[in-house]
Amino acid sequence: MILDTDVLILFNEQPTTNSEAMQNKRIIGMTDGRMYDLYANWIKGEDEGIEIIRIGYALDNLSEVEKCQAMVFTGGEDVHPRYYGRLDYLPYCVPVDFDEQRDAFEWKLLEYVEQQKLPVLGVCRGLQLINVFHGGTLIPDIPSWGKFHHAKLPNGNPREHSIDVDPQSQLFGLVQCTKGMVNSLHHQSADKIGGGLVTSAISKDGVVEALEWKNQQDKPFLCLVQWHPERMADTESPFVSKIRNTFLDSVK
Repeated sequence: MILDTDVLILFNEQPTTNSEAMQNKRIIGMTDGRMYDLYANWIKGEDEGIEIIRIGYALDNLSEVEKCQAMVFTGGEDVHPRYYGRLDYLPYCVPVDFDEQRDAFEWKLLEYVEQQKLPVLGVCRGLQLINVFHGGTLIPDIPSWGKFHHAKLPNGNPREHSIDVDPQSQLFGLVQCTKGMVNSLHHQSADKIGGGLVTSAISKDGVVEALEWKNQQDKPFLCLVQWHPERMADTESPFVSKIRNTFLDSVK
């Protein structure tokens, strides 16, 4: 009888442990797009307590955002200038680099995310889309606007350049430094900043490198960066590790 009781106790303990593990799991939505696996691997790492849900129009799974506790808006195609009312910018764009189905899908996704006040991390296109969502505009081609090239090098490798961080910003609170080196793989950038947002980092030629809420009070976590932390070689850089870790810490 003692043996039977021990077996019963062990059998009853297992479901409780599994239930607690599920309750502690952080479920993060992530927009589908180019190099998706790089973003997912960077955010999840070896942490079995993180579940990533891939969300995109090709998957027709907008409703899955209801399961998510936070969202990552990944990089990729240019946001079509119709979304910020500048069709006259089309000559500066690359038509094959548009995906208006993605634009429309992620616009609806943003409506839900903001309504539910979910924590958000935006990378490259993610920064640009969210800036436009809030009424901002974009520079359609950075060198055409008289600034340095920020796209890939001719050999296909990312550029690297320094950025300056606003010492009064949330970003400074994360990285604890006013200067740093980041990579660069984009030809568009934020121009007019959307309502409620503020620039927290810039490059030496004045290109917007990060955005955040202007007023942090009663706002969910929001960190938008123009560089690609998911593919920076220095994974211990605060512009990589601190951003990831703080975003994950914001997930309830």
